[in-house]
Amino acid sequence: MPLSPSSFRSRVSRVSRTLAPRSRRTATVEAPALAALTGGGEHDDWSIERVLAERAIEPLFQPIVELHSLRPVGVEALARGPAGSRLWHPRPLFAAAVAAGRLAELDTLCAERALELARAAAAPPPLVFVNAEPAVVDQPPSARLLELMTSDPPFRIVVEYTERSLAARPAALLQLAAAIQSHGHGLALDDVGADPMSLAFLPLLEPEVVKLDLQLLRAPHSPRTVEVVAAVHAVAERTGALIVAEGIETEDDLANARALGANWGQGLLFGGPAPLAPFDEAGIADTADLGSASLLRPSRPGLHLPSGTPFEAAAARGKARQGTAAAFAAHMDHLLRRAHQDHGAGAVVLASCTDAETALSWLPSLRGLAERAAFVGLVAPLDPAAVGPGVRFAAGPGAEVEECAAVVIAPRYAAALCGRGGHESIAFAHTEDRALVASIARIVLQQLPR
Repeated sequence: MPLSPSSFRSRVSRVSRTLAPRSRRTATVEAPALAALTGGGEHDDWSIERVLAERAIEPLFQPIVELHSLRPVGVEALARGPAGSRLWHPRPLFAAAVAAGRLAELDTLCAERALELARAAAAPPPLVFVNAEPAVVDQPPSARLLELMTSDPPFRIVVEYTERSLAARPAALLQLAAAIQSHGHGLALDDVGADPMSLAFLPLLEPEVVKLDLQLLRAPHSPRTVEVVAAVHAVAERTGALIVAEGIETEDDLANARALGANWGQGLLFGGPAPLAPFDEAGIADTADLGSASLLRPSRPGLHLPSGTPFEAAAARGKARQGTAAAFAAHMDHLLRRAHQDHGAGAVVLASCTDAETALSWLPSLRGLAERAAFVGLVAPLDPAAVGPGVRFAAGPGAEVEECAAVVIAPRYAAALCGRGGHESIAFAHTEDRALVASIARIVLQQLPR
């Protein structure tokens, strides 16, 4: 049977909504455990070390539903510590792990326990969403987590990231995304719309699922919401991603989510975080109404770690042509000028060059863009002190044959320029093919610090 919003009203009314703003791992706090936020009682002896040693993580699960039929399609796992303790709630739990220098261990344990409970369910859900902590994306997965992900689980795993993950450690996240895809699982980008950076990185991660920030539901007609939703739909139409609206608590929220074009949704209207119950297979929406988990786009191994150089990627698509160094410089001036004039805000700007003199000539433009863009990166054989603040930098190698590239990706504009050759003659490619531009950008991002 479809879930009925009205059937959840009594349940929703019992849940406090007076706490601090929701976090990725928090959702809304259940009323019986509110006391855990302020302390675990006089005899609470739970420490983060004990939690980790005893694997004392008991995740709760929140349903994700198809928004037209209101049938469930999967669940999101939400971290919880020992019940009744001061570490029950994720905020103090993760704060304790950070203070002890054990965030990576806790993040891994939360994912392991979520997958273990989902596998043990009498009727596992077809999709299990798990969160990944941005600060530890560069840590290798544990043997247990690899086992859970690769030993033919009875569901598909969707790993959620925020844009902070890619901005902080782009090369590490791309490698992790590639590993997840290689095992047939999916990616979700969370909190899209909360920060311009999320839209900027959307084409680079190209996730299976895009989760709209819950504040968009609260202001569905604002210019900012309309701008975000238009950009998200453009990506979804091009890539086949599904859109999820979070924070649906009322029937007005449901109407807004549908109007925003979300395919799926989650929130207290459909159920709060709770122990995992047998998933009702009859409740999976029919494939005709975009509700079936089987309609989640297939994985695409290799997408996030393209091989070769930027020029080789462009040449392989037949984009290269012969010209002069002056022609290449004119195209570079055009690309950087357009980025400055129209698309600097919220853009990802990347550059790489094997020639130090050429890279130095680009630095004024890159520094200027760094004041407005979501992310600016440079790979070149330069002294880091010469680069200055605002530009993410990696010292790349020099080469006998110079090769340079520049990429601009913004919500409504994408372009790349790649060249190879000497000072007299150069082969170059100037493309606005979004798929190719994103691939070139990933090649450059792989070279930035992990």
